[in-house]
Amino acid sequence: MNIHHHIGIMTISSSSLPTNNKSIFSVSTRPHFLVPSSFSLPFISTSTFIHFHNHPRINKLHLRRRRFNSVTKTCVVPLPTTIAMSTTTEWVQQDLPPPLTSTSPPPSLFDGTTRLYISYKCPYAQRVWITRNTKGLQDKIQLVPIDLQDRPSWYKDKLYPPNKVPSLEHNNEVRGESLDLIKYIDTHFEGPSLFPTDSPDKEFAEEILSYTDTFYKTVVSSFKGDVTEADTAFDYLENVLSKYDNGPFFLGQFSLVDIAYAPFIERFQPFLMDVKNYDITLGRPKLAAWIEGINNIEGYKITRSDPKELIESYKKRFQANP
Repeated sequence: MNIHHHIGIMTISSSSLPTNNKSIFSVSTRPHFLVPSSFSLPFISTSTFIHFHNHPRINKLHLRRRRFNSVTKTCVVPLPTTIAMSTTTEWVQQDLPPPLTSTSPPPSLFDGTTRLYISYKCPYAQRVWITRNTKGLQDKIQLVPIDLQDRPSWYKDKLYPPNKVPSLEHNNEVRGESLDLIKYIDTHFEGPSLFPTDSPDKEFAEEILSYTDTFYKTVVSSFKGDVTEADTAFDYLENVLSKYDNGPFFLGQFSLVDIAYAPFIERFQPFLMDVKNYDITLGRPKLAAWIEGINNIEGYKITRSDPKELIESYKKRFQANP
């Protein structure tokens, strides 16, 4: 079994895992996640990786000696209880702090600690969360989730009067607005640069970023009307994705532009397929390649939500019918 560390993540190569029903794969934690021996593992492919995030208290990988064709028959891995999966890539999500509610005391505000206030379900907050992760700032920017249905009063009264997420507490100041924050983090913190500094790449990036609101409104308007109204928005993405040929992303390589769109594509794709039977990638090979590429970005994957939960949330919010 090939095991290596990559950016604080323990990775097991899929080439090491069997795909027949004689294998057993289990994750031992509280509660237990178990795939029985009679269950086939169709999600294992040559392009799939299973990621186990280290936990400060539980960081050992235990493997039984019983093997099947040089692969462990049973793999027991103590992990945090938060688990997230997608249909194309399997991973275990990082251990996340619980959201703060109206009964939660505030942290030590303005004590020099940099804090990012988010909601796990908010796509705008997810943008900033992804940026933090991609730049490797998990130890520099503390994640503070807020329960938007039961917000603590101190958040508005003592920290951020607009009472929205995301917000960033840094250098004794609090800033908001997701597109502003992802740029701020990119320029004020260490880590790989995620935005071009030279024209015309910067101008092109700003142009695509400026379309995000129009993109959102256009797609949402199709939820209750003719779904083909969304064609304009997704055709725009397909067109701008054709400009660069040095990678699948908007600027060729992964950037803040991709981060700005990722949370919304994550929600629109499964929702439109479920409610309208509308495949956003049909006839759009560039968009399909972009989705495949974004799903391989580690800083994004650990922020993803269960697609089923997203679908149900959007159904309730927009009261959409097939």
